[in-house]
Order: sequence, then C-alpha cells, then structure tokens
Amino acid sequence: MAPVRLIRWLARMVWAIGWRLGVVVAIVIALATAYYAVKLPPAQKLLDGRSRGSVTMLDDQGNKYAWRGLTYDQISAKNVSPYLRDAVVATEDKRFWHDFGISPRGIVGAMLINLRSGRGPFEGHGGSTITQQVAKLLCLGQPFDASRWKNEKAYQDDCRRSTLWRKIQEVPYSFALESKYTKDQVLTIYLNRAYLGAGASGFEAASQRYFGISAKQLDPAQAAMLAGLLRAPSYYAPTNNLKRAQERADVVLDLMTQQGYLTLAQEAYAKAHPATLSTAAESSAGGYFADWVMDSLPSFLSSQTTEDVTVKTTMDPQIQKAAESAVQDILNKNLKKDSKVQVAVVVMSPDGAVRAMVGGRAIEPPGGFNRAVQAERQTGSAFKPFVYAVAMDEGYSPSDYVEDTPLTVHRPGSKPWSPKNYERNYEGLVTLTTALKKSLNVPAVRVAIAVGLDKVREVAKELGLTTQLAQGPAVALGASNATLLDMTGAYAGILNLGRAVKPYGMESLSLRGDDTPLMGQSGGPGQQVIKPDAARSLIYMMNQVVEGGTGRHAKLADREAAGKTGTSQNERDAWFIGFTSNYVAGVWIGNDDNSPMRGHYTGGTLPADIWHAMMTQIDKVKNAPVIPLPMTEPAPRLPPKVDANGNAGVGGNAGEDQGGGNIAQKILSDVSRLFGGNRR
Repeated sequence: MAPVRLIRWLARMVWAIGWRLGVVVAIVIALATAYYAVKLPPAQKLLDGRSRGSVTMLDDQGNKYAWRGLTYDQISAKNVSPYLRDAVVATEDKRFWHDFGISPRGIVGAMLINLRSGRGPFEGHGGSTITQQVAKLLCLGQPFDASRWKNEKAYQDDCRRSTLWRKIQEVPYSFALESKYTKDQVLTIYLNRAYLGAGASGFEAASQRYFGISAKQLDPAQAAMLAGLLRAPSYYAPTNNLKRAQERADVVLDLMTQQGYLTLAQEAYAKAHPATLSTAAESSAGGYFADWVMDSLPSFLSSQTTEDVTVKTTMDPQIQKAAESAVQDILNKNLKKDSKVQVAVVVMSPDGAVRAMVGGRAIEPPGGFNRAVQAERQTGSAFKPFVYAVAMDEGYSPSDYVEDTPLTVHRPGSKPWSPKNYERNYEGLVTLTTALKKSLNVPAVRVAIAVGLDKVREVAKELGLTTQLAQGPAVALGASNATLLDMTGAYAGILNLGRAVKPYGMESLSLRGDDTPLMGQSGGPGQQVIKPDAARSLIYMMNQVVEGGTGRHAKLADREAAGKTGTSQNERDAWFIGFTSNYVAGVWIGNDDNSPMRGHYTGGTLPADIWHAMMTQIDKVKNAPVIPLPMTEPAPRLPPKVDANGNAGVGGNAGEDQGGGNIAQKILSDVSRLFGGNRR
C-alpha cells in the first residue's frame, strides 16, 4: 500500500503546484494582455507601417506605370473583394473567424514539421494565426530604434524571427489584439501591412501594382495569386516568375474549394483563366525611364521621401513600346544568341521632353545599369555635326569646298598625327555637304582647325555635352566620350534651330492627394547657341546623310529625316542619332566592357536600322503629321581655284556666289597629338 500512497501524494503535489502555477501564468498573461491592450492605439493608426513614403509615376496621359519605394493604398476587410478575404483566411488561418488569437494545435503541428525536417522547433513553419502574424508585423508594439538596429530591414527581420521567447510574447499581445479590435479590424491591419513583393505594402498596393485594379475588384484567380504571395513575397512575385505565381495560386484555389469558399466550377474556371500581369507590371515598374526620373529628383522627394509622392512624367507608353519592339526585332534578327552587344535608345520631343528610353537589351530590376544615361562612350563621327555647326555659324555654306587630301598635323613634343578616312582613300576637293554625307575624316579635321578647336568644343558643350572633351584636333572625329542622352539632346538643339534644350522627364511633382505641384518641369529650351540660318544649313547637310550618305538605312518612306552615324575605333561603339520634325531619337550599341564588337557593325548598320524601324512604328501609332524639316538648300558653287602650291582649302566665303576663297590658311599652324581614329 505504501507505493500507492506515495503515488497519490505525488499526484496531489503535482496538482497543487500545477494549478497554482497555472493561476500565476494566467495572471501574468492577463496582466501582460491588459498592458498591451492599453498601449494599443486605434486600429486606423496601425494600417500604414512604413517609415518612408513612395513615388508613383504617371505617364504623359496620367496613367500609373512605375512605382518606387514601399507603395501603399488603404483597404478595409469589409470592402475588399470577398474572394481576397476568403483566400487569405483559407491560406493563412482557416479558424481565424472562430479562434481567440492563437492556435496551440497549429504551433505544436508546426514544431513537429520543423523537427521532422531537421530544423529547430521554431525554424521554418511558425503555425501562427493571422492575429499572431499581425503581432509580428507590429513588432509587438516596439517602434524602430536607429541605435539598436542598423536599418529598417534589420529591424523587420528581427521582428519576424521565431524564437521561444518571442512566441511566448506573442501570446498576450495576440490576446490584446483580439480584445482591443474586432476580427474585421485585425484582418484590416493584416491586409494593409503585409508585404507582397515588388515594393508593394498591403493588398491594395499589390493589386494596383500587379493587375492595375483595386483590391475591391479582384476575381478568384487574382485573389488567389495575391494570397499565395504571403508565404514568400519575392519568390512568388509574378513580376519575377509569372508561371510560378500561377502555380502557387492553384494551391490557394484548392484550399478555397476545400473550405467551401469556391464551387468546383469556380475553381475550374479560375485555373483555366489564371491571373496575368497588367501592361505596366510587365514593364518591370517603368524600367530605365523610371530609374532616370528618380535619379533626377531631390533625394528628399524620391529615395528618402517620408511622404507619398506622385510624379507626372513625359513618358509616352506607345513610343516606349515602339522603341523596345524595334530593339528586339532588329537585334534578334542580326545578332547571335550568345552576343553580348548591348543597346541604348532615347526618344524625345524637339523641346527635350523624353518620351522613351531603353537602357539595355533586357529589362533589369530598379536601379540597374542604364546605358542611355550612365554609359559614357566614344562618339565617333556622330560628333561631326558640331564641327560643321561652327562652320555654318561662321558664315560658310554647305556648298563650300574643303580638301580631302593627305594631312599630317604636327605638335611640338608630340608625334605627328595623320588622320585617315574610313575607306582609306581621298576624294580631293569636296563640298562640306559631301564631307559630312560621306563622313570623311580629313575634311572634318581641316574644318575644325580652321574654325577653331576651342569654338567647336564650346558649341558642343553649349548644345548639351557634359563630359570632358578632347583638346587636340582629334576632337573633330569624336575622340571624346558622351552619353546617349546628352548627344540626343544636343541634336535636339540643332533641330530647334540652334537653341539648346535640356532633356527632361518630369512634368510635375506633387504629394499624393494634393493638386498643387511642389515642382514643375525640369528642363526644356535654353540659350541660342548658333544662328537659326546656320542651323537650317546644317539640317540640310544632315538630311543628305540620310538621303544618300552613311545614314541611308535610316531613310523614312513618308517624311524627311536628318541625322548622323558614328562608329568609334575598332567598332567598339556604333551610333545613329537623327530627327524628323516631330521627334529626335538616338541609338547606341556596343559591349559593356568596351571591347570591339564581333561583326561589322557601324553606325550606318544596326543603329540606323533600329532607328528606322522605331521611327516608322512611332509615326504609325502616333499618326504624326508630315512636316518638312526646317532646312535651307544652298545654292551650288564652283570649286575654288588651286594656288601655285596646289593648296585649295575651303572655298567660297560667305557672300561670294562662287568659289575662290580659302578659310583654311591657318590649318597647319595648329597642331595636336593623336587621340585615336574613328569610323563612319
């Protein structure tokens, strides 16, 4: 009997200690619950958990096409699509409407799954209810402290880490949430604060981001896709892998049917018609254009903004699509699959408003390398219009003559430099128009020295080039580097009859909900650089480049165009920049590592082909009016007389009807060192 009495005594002791301990634990939990409940603010104040704001970009028609930062739009569990509400509950906490904030069975089950998988009991599955997940999202009421956490990401990662102590803390906090708020309020907090990939905070922002509609309008397939993101937002984001997101949505649809939220017919229809991305989402959040606009804004209104900002931009989605389509069509047809050749495209209106931008062959995540604005590459003969711009401004005519004969430039302390033409031949006396049309190098050097190298650099700078330009006569052959955006903007200045323009992408910036802009247009027309008559003469010369010169691949069927090709040494870079009366566009191709391209690619080949295909498509979709270019065709002139020493130079000074003059008497008095050759 002694053993039996001992067992009974032990049982009584365990019970006595157990119920007292239980009472203590219950009191502690009750006190902790009361403490948290008192500290909890009204539910409305917990909906937006971001410490920074977002930037939403609108195209030229006012439609959203890009987002940066954590975008947020408020939604309520009461007015959200019932399919979304059911999908979230079915996926995350099927007992949500009936539980009291925690699920002991769910926690134990998750621990067993984790242990069987070789993980720690709190590593992996958490078994959390929606209320417990809200507790995590609120970081148990603990605000971000910069002295404790390195950054906000570290803070959020710490808040979401599953440990025994944190699980214990979640219990009274979850009870407090359940006691302070209704189930609809708890779910509303969750729907607004959950991160759903691609910079979307909350389901309303995610619905707008991926589908271009409100979360109130979601159908079962769309709702299932968004609910499926909760497990791993970045991994299942449809912008990363649409097929994977659709497969995850099918799992959610199964759960919804099993729990009675969908009929078999509804499930079958949803699976047969899976959710797809909106046009804006497919463009990878505006891509390169949006990145450029973000970089052009003050940081306190962009990357560091604490407000939600709306930016109206100049981007035209039709022109953007035409640019992307032309790039893909031409390069896919002409480059091998393993080719590393990259591309950049800029299209703008004559006033500098950028309408489209392509910064590479593939769409990259926000912040990727944008070759249209970040790559400074050698311009080659695309620089030559600046040389002839000075000549026209000095009063010379496109019909004036220049010698295309062997030339050696000497400079004290440097090796002699003898520029060569691309074809390695010489044509003797040629007009300035022919020299530009055929992209002859020697005449360009003669003219540059004759009119003054400093003046050439000055005009190029005033038209918009921002990089350091070469000091010697090799500047005439494009030995300097420039970005495609700057070069295209400089050509826009030529089309603007010599008045410089500053490329811009922002029309206005305002705080969300405020109709009064904080900032207005960021660019546009500037100073007069060369005389309008000089620009008209230069435009005629550039038109001849397209009509029958090195840029003939760019010739359009229904309207006048003007432009210039450029290819740097060893075909490392190939350019075509040109314009009609309606648009100015530039195209560049090359390798990122500045190595020579494999294949015979000059500015007159692939870049001109892309330009032609793009401008043809733009004219079609925009139905642009056919307007003649503002150019003046010069009167023809006879070649100048050759003097006794066989020298001719440029003939026919301004005011003379026919040849005989010579503006290049000082051509050999200025000397330079070799900066590098160029091609057409």
